[in-house]
Amino acid sequence: MSIFDIDPDIARASTLSAEFYTDERYFAESRDKIFARSWQLAARASEVDNLAPATVLESFLDEPVLFARENESLHCLANVCTHRGKLLVEENCRAGGIRCGYHGRRFALDGRFLSMPEFDGVQDFPSEADNLPKIPAAALGDLLFVSVAPRASFEEVFAPVVERLAWVDWSSLKFSAARSRDYFVDAHWALYCENYLEGFHIPFVHQSLNAVVDYDSYTTETFRFASLQTGRAKSGDDAFDFDESVAALYFFVFPNLMLNFYPWGLSVNVVKPLRKDLTKVSYLTYVADESKLDRGAGADLGRVEYEDQRVVEAVQKGINSRFYDRGRYSPSREQGTHHFHRLIAEFMK
Repeated sequence: MSIFDIDPDIARASTLSAEFYTDERYFAESRDKIFARSWQLAARASEVDNLAPATVLESFLDEPVLFARENESLHCLANVCTHRGKLLVEENCRAGGIRCGYHGRRFALDGRFLSMPEFDGVQDFPSEADNLPKIPAAALGDLLFVSVAPRASFEEVFAPVVERLAWVDWSSLKFSAARSRDYFVDAHWALYCENYLEGFHIPFVHQSLNAVVDYDSYTTETFRFASLQTGRAKSGDDAFDFDESVAALYFFVFPNLMLNFYPWGLSVNVVKPLRKDLTKVSYLTYVADESKLDRGAGADLGRVEYEDQRVVEAVQKGINSRFYDRGRYSPSREQGTHHFHRLIAEFMK
């Protein structure tokens, strides 16, 4: 039986083998099989004035890209010169074109090759290969996503997010650097995601969250490449204006993006693999209504994060045991984790 055989029937299924989390080979393979083929948050649109370099999933994919704004158009290009591979733009700047600081090769803002000194006599030059490769990119509000080698289109992956959140006024969400930060978790990236994908642990791990979220009415929906958990409020004071029963909406987009909507705004969590036993989680905070901060399900995210870290790090230690390989799923509580494991298996095969 392959470690990537996950029965589609959750009542019959067993989880991924511990080998997926402990074998360095699978961690390395996931770089190209999962992350290169998915959509990754690369920058904030509000940061891109003219030329803005970014790195897709730093310290893992480490792909240098360049956002270039030209009038109403926004291009995403490989940020690597097609002559000798030097990085082209290393910090935000304004310019009418792109010029390599190594040997002077020039490109238009849309990536077209323009000129190159001292290249007289070179045959079959320039060619299409001398243009900067264009990288698929798309925006969701202020969030700019790219995919190095997309397995599915942005529209297909994010369709449920766009459809279910049609009521969101993305322009009202203002980025807060003061409330954004990075966390480091001594655990495999997938273990962190699995913990997020089920509310099963809330009564056992998160006392403060359990006090405001009605565990009995907690629901999970799955889509092709995403899932949505809905936490309902015990009190209308801690709920959304559009629906006084909802305390929080937790959207997960495979493989590592969390969009957490609260009455005060949005917390974006990006899970970034560093090693098979070390993960960086970047929290980006967008506030729409400051008067609702520090209330309800989104009141103390730092405390909830540390509670999650402790339990996930304990799982990381446990999966290395000689006595553990696979577990089983709760059909009523772990639909999101089962869905996540099946996507990992699909991408890794």
